[in-house]
Amino acid sequence: MNAEAVLLFLVAAVAVVVLVRWVADRTGLPVAALLTLAGIGYGMLPGPSITLNPSFVLTFVIPPLLYSAALDSSLLAIRRNLATVISLSVGLVVLTALLIGAGFAWLVGGATLAVGVAVGAAVAPPDPVAALGIARTSGLPHRLVTLIQGEGLLNDATALTVLSVAVATAGGVGFSAPAAFGQFLLSAVGGIVAGAVVAYGVRALRHLAREPLTANAVSLITPYAAYLLAERVHVSGVLAVVVTGLIVGHDAPRWVSGASRLQTGAVWRLADFLLEGLVFLLIGQQLPRVLEGLRDYEVTTVVPAVAVTVGVVLLLRPAWLLLTHTMPSALSARFGSGRGRRPDALTGREVTALSWAGTRGVISLAAISTVPLTTTDGAPFPLRDLLVFCTLVAVLVTLLGQGLTFGWLIRRLGLHASESDQARLRNEARAASVHAALVRLDEMGEEESGNDARLIGLMRDRLSHRLRRYEGRLDSLRTNSATSAQSSVVYEEEFRIRRATIEAQREELLRWRDAGRLPDAGLRVLERELDHEERLLPQR
Repeated sequence: MNAEAVLLFLVAAVAVVVLVRWVADRTGLPVAALLTLAGIGYGMLPGPSITLNPSFVLTFVIPPLLYSAALDSSLLAIRRNLATVISLSVGLVVLTALLIGAGFAWLVGGATLAVGVAVGAAVAPPDPVAALGIARTSGLPHRLVTLIQGEGLLNDATALTVLSVAVATAGGVGFSAPAAFGQFLLSAVGGIVAGAVVAYGVRALRHLAREPLTANAVSLITPYAAYLLAERVHVSGVLAVVVTGLIVGHDAPRWVSGASRLQTGAVWRLADFLLEGLVFLLIGQQLPRVLEGLRDYEVTTVVPAVAVTVGVVLLLRPAWLLLTHTMPSALSARFGSGRGRRPDALTGREVTALSWAGTRGVISLAAISTVPLTTTDGAPFPLRDLLVFCTLVAVLVTLLGQGLTFGWLIRRLGLHASESDQARLRNEARAASVHAALVRLDEMGEEESGNDARLIGLMRDRLSHRLRRYEGRLDSLRTNSATSAQSSVVYEEEFRIRRATIEAQREELLRWRDAGRLPDAGLRVLERELDHEERLLPQR
């Protein structure tokens, strides 16, 4: 494709992303699934198309998406659920690859265990970008979102290590279990170290990044710096990016200015919107190209291969979660071990929801695309086109099948995040912060006199008024369930009235500008103040 064709494709892709987002907002359907369907439709049309380049995706697209997700994650919550995170990101990934490998060796003609493990490793890790995109729009509870985020810490490092070992074995290099384990350990530990180095390097720049534009530039380049450093020393770039994001996201509130935080948040929301949209379009667009590679395969070869891949992907995850969470707790309670239910154990409903959140995505396609065309002796790599097709089918089945039904499942399970609990916690934190401010004012008032004392008194009056408002909200939120619906209506009415007053202020400012009484520069300053005020309204 020439430069003009690439530009035309990008313009069309952004237009489709915007349109699909508009449809998703009005229908409640997941954006990821709709964009994948749009990509399939685009791929069927004549005209220019872009082939998935695994190096480009892993280097330029995945790092910012993972970093943005990590910034919104909780390092403390992931630490609390570390056992489950490691179970999903290491144990489940390895078992998935081995079971698919065994199924290929048993049922697919011409396939060896190593060939099957290669495709198994590619489809084993759920894509956190795809899974989180679906989970957040479905109202999944915060704890399960944290587990999905944490699962992305190690699963890609595990899968890519298993894939490289399988490809080397299938290509004639041979297999060594100690070497494979050592490679994984080096990749994981090295990725953690590389991520920590970049994170604390960013922290060292905090005095230079106080200004919003500089802070944005540093933030945008950080995931690429982490990925490149890790790849240079041959460790997990994906893990390095996630660790960097977790540390920076945990530490940044201490040194990032409010203005920088507002602007950086807006920039990352735009980056997520565009990159996620392009990724899902790209996934769907690969279907026609991959189908062309199946012409030389018999149906009796393709069907068992797809059945094994998709079957293991869909069935093993719930079985693993039941084995590691529900059954131990049930046995402990039945036989009276004295320990009772594990503090981090999942309930049956949570296991069901997390089982259906194992959405595969572009990382699986990028991984399988790295399989070489030939072996070390120059022969074609066994069943390569079939492996790519099986991976794409697994991605499409999870993206479309699970993606389109996940919201319905969450509603049926009654697992929506509790808005009233979150609202109460936020207002308790608000009240606590105002109490701390009043204490600080009292300390300052003992040292000041004259005008400063008068200003401190005015500020104390404002904070006291704010505290009374927060405490009033808390009183309403702590009432019994019979009045909770009424409280919700009161809050919605409050937000409606406040939005109406802000809109009236905007209209008056525009009248001043149109009459020549207020310059555009002054209008933008005052509009920004109103915008910040309005942005706070959706949070109760």
